[in-house]
Amino acid sequence: MTPTDTPPPPDDFERVALPVVADVMRFALSLTRERAEAEDLVQDTYLAARRYWQQFRTGSDVRAWLFTIARHRYYRVSERAERQVAVDDAGLESLAAASIEHAALPSLTAELERGEMRDAIRRAMQALPTVYREVAVLVDWHDQSYETVAGILGVPIGTVRSRLFRARRLLQEALQAHALDSGLVGPHSLGEERRS
Repeated sequence: MTPTDTPPPPDDFERVALPVVADVMRFALSLTRERAEAEDLVQDTYLAARRYWQQFRTGSDVRAWLFTIARHRYYRVSERAERQVAVDDAGLESLAAASIEHAALPSLTAELERGEMRDAIRRAMQALPTVYREVAVLVDWHDQSYETVAGILGVPIGTVRSRLFRARRLLQEALQAHALDSGLVGPHSLGEERRS
């Protein structure tokens, strides 16, 4: 459907915006990394979306519109919090990464290995710097086009492409390291994969 210049009817909000709340929640989780904060962000996003519903254009991608609102709301709150409290983020992140790393034990059964791999992917995604993580989440998890992501983030398409390339490279390195550390593959396996 092609976007029009006409605003949607006020009573269309529930019909159009509410069905994608799960996608908005996943995106909010990728930004906040904490369920309670993500739930607050989704609520704030939907309140703002409801308030500005007349700015949405019929036929536009409602997910992209809501992702944009969520991202702006998240950074507005984050900037406010940074001004209020100065914390050594690098130190906190190191402690969090260490605790996650020590909590992950190699599994012995295939089922546990699959669960562990899902956790490893989630941890690797969360460990990405924000500029890479938000592009990877939008493109790879939410199946948004480069053009849409560029609009959501307010950056050129080339920036989206380069950030996505870097995000995927960082994820690949993290997952290869996890596979080696967990004994899922040997060092020779990774070398053979790279050659082929």
